[in-house]
Amino acid sequence: MPEVKQTEEAPTKKPNILRRLYLWTLSWAEHPSARYALFFIAVIESSIFPIPPDILLIALALGKPQWAMKFAAICTAGSTLGAALGYAIGLFLFATIGQTIIDFYGLSSQYTQAETWFAMYGVAIVLIAGFSPIPFKVTTIAAGAFGLNFLLFMLASLLSRGARFFLEAAILRWGGDRLRFYVEKHFELMTLLVTLLVVAGFVMIWALG
Repeated sequence: MPEVKQTEEAPTKKPNILRRLYLWTLSWAEHPSARYALFFIAVIESSIFPIPPDILLIALALGKPQWAMKFAAICTAGSTLGAALGYAIGLFLFATIGQTIIDFYGLSSQYTQAETWFAMYGVAIVLIAGFSPIPFKVTTIAAGAFGLNFLLFMLASLLSRGARFFLEAAILRWGGDRLRFYVEKHFELMTLLVTLLVVAGFVMIWALG
């Protein structure tokens, strides 16, 4: 009898990073510890972590729209605490941890320009970075390293991050079912847009440098 060749099954394609992030994010929507996860991610994103907490905030607000503003408050509190952590890294640990983070993001030359920005614009840089796609962790570390007034820094962080997260929550909370359906349907696209905005923030810093 002729030998029957066994055909190898095509390997199952693994989900890409955005898809895995999407599935992981949505999995927290009904998780009992979702609020703690949101707080934790918001803390570390303001100092060392590259993924913005907006992705999880959107997912949780979609899962429980009636809690959207509470989620925004949790996210704001975590991000503000994380800003203090980033400030401390810049103030006390820049030569070790802070420099490593800056090098990881490839912003060493732009970081040196930050001293001029803070001298010229002061706390306004924190207000802009906290609300915009400019990487917030770079700003928090630089603020500590260059000795920006801590109380003004924390106030600016609270205002800018709060404005950003509460705006997102308000859109999802009061935007109606049609808007929530659209966001949920195109959630992966939104994660991509958030990622592109973060990249645009790095480009913006590079251009200003």
